[in-house]
Amino acid sequence: MAYAGTMGHRRKHVPSSKLVRLLVTALSVAGAGLVCAPVAYMLWPAPVAVSPDAPSLPITIGGMAFNVPPAAIRFKVQRRPGAQPRVDLSFVWPALTPPDLSIKPSPTDTPDITDRLFVTIAGSDITLSPGDRLKVIYPRYADAAPIVGGDGLSLQGFRDGSPYQGEDLILQPAAPERFLLRCTRQIAATPAMCLHERRLGGADVTVRFPRAWLDNWSPVADGIDRLIAGFRPTPVPG
Repeated sequence: MAYAGTMGHRRKHVPSSKLVRLLVTALSVAGAGLVCAPVAYMLWPAPVAVSPDAPSLPITIGGMAFNVPPAAIRFKVQRRPGAQPRVDLSFVWPALTPPDLSIKPSPTDTPDITDRLFVTIAGSDITLSPGDRLKVIYPRYADAAPIVGGDGLSLQGFRDGSPYQGEDLILQPAAPERFLLRCTRQIAATPAMCLHERRLGGADVTVRFPRAWLDNWSPVADGIDRLIAGFRPTPVPG
């Protein structure tokens, strides 16, 4: 009787050859899954880029809504509606229209940026806004007091060895937040460029253009105002 329970619960013996076959089958299934996974990923439908000649796209960046002409979007992967971390745009100056994408430059063409205005819209980070940097950060690195020129713009250089070495702070004294620039200086064949930033809620709009345009800066300031205003959707009357 002492052995009855033991014999009644005796486990079945599985031949080693059968174990081998089971193991081989399991490994084959797992291997097939690993092989098929990349294929399935490549065959998975990807977001379809919108045609450049389509109407303006509704894009959300940093919780802010923007209407962006698709032909102005520089990278095809960004040419789609919906939420995005950033979009990169370019416009022809002074028309402020998207460039003609049907014109394909050859590999030997030298990029010409003298008639281009570049815009980046990206989610804002924890850095200070442009207006706060003007009050708190930039004075720490200024080389001398600002000088107001005959064109009505104030110019102030940054010290060598500072984070803004080689740049000048240029602004419209009467409305610094409207036209506040950091501009590089001409170095050999590298054209000097200006950078203008605005914070709109949770998004930062950065505009870049050649410094030479400051010879007639008022139309540039007006053009940037119109361009940024055109990105924002028109509120629907309640």
